[in-house]
Amino acid sequence: MYADLQGAMLLKMITLECNTSGERLDVFLASNIPELSRSLAQKLISMQRVSLRDEFPNKNHRTTDGDVYLVVLDEPENAIALPQDIPLDVVFEDDDVIVVNKPRGMVVHPAPGHPDGTLVNALLAHCGGSLSGIGGVKRPGIVHRIDKDTSGLIIAAKNDYAHLSLSKQLSERSLKREYNCVVRGVIKSDFGTVDLPIGRHLVERKRQAVTEVNSRAAVTHYTVLSRYTGFSHLLCRLESGRTHQIRVHMAHIGHPVLGDIIYGKKKPELGMSSQCLHASLLHFTHPVTGSAIELRAALPDYFVEVLNKLEAISL
Repeated sequence: MYADLQGAMLLKMITLECNTSGERLDVFLASNIPELSRSLAQKLISMQRVSLRDEFPNKNHRTTDGDVYLVVLDEPENAIALPQDIPLDVVFEDDDVIVVNKPRGMVVHPAPGHPDGTLVNALLAHCGGSLSGIGGVKRPGIVHRIDKDTSGLIIAAKNDYAHLSLSKQLSERSLKREYNCVVRGVIKSDFGTVDLPIGRHLVERKRQAVTEVNSRAAVTHYTVLSRYTGFSHLLCRLESGRTHQIRVHMAHIGHPVLGDIIYGKKKPELGMSSQCLHASLLHFTHPVTGSAIELRAALPDYFVEVLNKLEAISL
């Protein structure tokens, strides 16, 4: 059906099975394909790049449970990440794994709007050809991700064996991660758990939300480290690793992360225009030696400055 397109450009095809009925097709596509917005989904529909049983649904089409859609997307022109000599704060490294303390503001891997200058570009220059290929040409070695404006520890694999081992630990929840964050509001309980599923927001595709629709289980445990006037300093431990998990969970219980203009207050506070969130601990079993490795990253300067401001206003 798409022979004419195949010769003209580099394409990739995605099949999506629908498990809901009555949803607008553009909303369904944007909710299930990360690189699509609703407007781009509408464009693909109008270009007859979306098919159902060898027919092309129109813009008014509503989904039916069990339908399988074939979606044709253009591959990005810059599909292969290239090495770039970017300084890295390496916390641990051997022949199998590398752990980096990522600075706030660095994207983990190339994506629309961020074709280079990412952690992957830096790792390719630092590690040469010794990164696992499981993540593909755009995400070599990447086992898990943290947000652009979240600082802290992230692990990458240097070979496929290490990657599979670390991915298994991640899925079995034996790879432990802890985060420091400052949230709005004073949390009275010293400890708490948020056990609520997270999925893509039904309307705003760049956001995640607590939802039962197309979601996955997510559990966040938190401990209050300090309380200030109007704010709390938390240590959060993840059982799962959903996109924006801490940010979504804390906002849902009424305590959004300080500086998070996506899920919290829309205007910067205390000089923070991005979330005050730092991946401070990483614990894993070495893929080859079997030894337990626990690494910590001290709070970065921006985080310490926020705590100092909170101390001052709480006197």
